[in-house]
Amino acid sequence: MTKITPEHLARGAYIYVRQSTADQVLNNHESRRRQYGLADRARALGWTTVEVIDDDLGRSGSGIARPGFEKLLAAICEGRVGVVVSIEASRLARNGRDWHTLLEFCGLVGTLIADEDGVYDPRHPNDRLLLGMKGTMSEMELSLFRRRSLEALKQKARRGELLFTVAIGYVKAPNDRLEKDPDRRVQEAIALVFSKFAVLQTVRQVHLWMRQERLPLPAVEYAAEGRRITWKLPVYNTLHHMLTNPVYAGAYAFGRTGSRVTIEAGRKRIVRGFRKEREAWEVLIPNHHEGYIDWAEFERNQRLISDNANGRSFMSRGSVRRGEALLAGLLRCGHCGRKLHVAYSGANGGVGRYHCRGGHLNHGGDRCISFGGMRIDRAVGAEVIRRLQPLGVGAALSALAAE
Repeated sequence: MTKITPEHLARGAYIYVRQSTADQVLNNHESRRRQYGLADRARALGWTTVEVIDDDLGRSGSGIARPGFEKLLAAICEGRVGVVVSIEASRLARNGRDWHTLLEFCGLVGTLIADEDGVYDPRHPNDRLLLGMKGTMSEMELSLFRRRSLEALKQKARRGELLFTVAIGYVKAPNDRLEKDPDRRVQEAIALVFSKFAVLQTVRQVHLWMRQERLPLPAVEYAAEGRRITWKLPVYNTLHHMLTNPVYAGAYAFGRTGSRVTIEAGRKRIVRGFRKEREAWEVLIPNHHEGYIDWAEFERNQRLISDNANGRSFMSRGSVRRGEALLAGLLRCGHCGRKLHVAYSGANGGVGRYHCRGGHLNHGGDRCISFGGMRIDRAVGAEVIRRLQPLGVGAALSALAAE
């Protein structure tokens, strides 16, 4: 070919091998064989020095860091590459930025680009146009494939049939339905978690109680023989996930988490897994299957868990902590609206004092209010007893009438 000169042949031929996911690396062997086979094509074109770069196997070409691609660009800039050989443009890049960077570098140092269709010289206008079109078509193809795949997944999710994984305590039945695990021991263990939370009312207390009683929970493990159930003592995150998962209330939910895209060092970085508010969930289907609790109890549990999260929200109630103060977590500052904290002093540390120092600690402002707790606790306690006395009298009269 006239495009290939002795200068090109004096340099090396670099074969760039890439597959987008780990699953493709494990299962799509034919594509990898075709890409490694390009070394024979480079030798047939006249190159004797052939180097294979396969550092990016299992890495997407959509913008994340790719050490193999960076190595290729470095070799091109150093003038060591006569031709870059890839099975198609999409293997080299899936976004316009990387593709045009590659074309620019190859044009500057006189490196050729070859695929299964032909050999191209980025310095020639016609070849540059064709390569640019191939890169644009590859990027458009990826966008279309992704959009179609996502829409197909969402359509299935709207029917409540998209089940990537099955929560412990359930099994996947025919026709993409969820049913309770037929193992009675598994059912009873899951039900115990919800019944104890109804009594103890905090995830941490349920966790401590189950660890103290040495009560294990079922967990899923995947081995060579497939999915199996093992039993282990629970950790806090396991219980929190179970108590906040709507699947146990008989509801199907999809899109509870999202992702954020940021730019770091000039490259796209995707952070996945941040939780959305319930109003932002993409799909929520109540009464989708048999639950371990009903939806009303699930919502009560979510309010309790949210209120128990000390410091997570400006208006959260907070869980009850140690100490004798009657109104801990209930009083707020009349000046700034922050929750009042309690400090204990005295010989036995039993004298409480309510104070607000949030503005001072967080912003360097003035301290708000501070007052002793004994007087207000007595006043509120007396008022509670006064309000309950008629109810107590009524209950006693009802009991006498029932005898």
